[in-house]
Amino acid sequence: MYSFEDEEKRLMCEEIAHFFKEEHDLDLGIIGTGKVLEFFQEMLGDRIYNKALDDAKKFYEKYADNMETDYYALYRDVR
Repeated sequence: MYSFEDEEKRLMCEEIAHFFKEEHDLDLGIIGTGKVLEFFQEMLGDRIYNKALDDAKKFYEKYADNMETDYYALYRDVR
């Protein structure tokens, strides 16, 4: 599992605390926001990672198709 840098984790925890305060009027401390972050990382991390790989594969497949078309467009008629 990916481990976030301390500064990244701190910023995400601040965003989590802000969200819970604004949306649910809950004050989460450092431990609470850290637990929420860990929960979502464990529950969603691999799914998001796999989705990103699938999206990258689709992009590169489209790119490869275009490259093949461009390649054949360079051919010249031979008499």
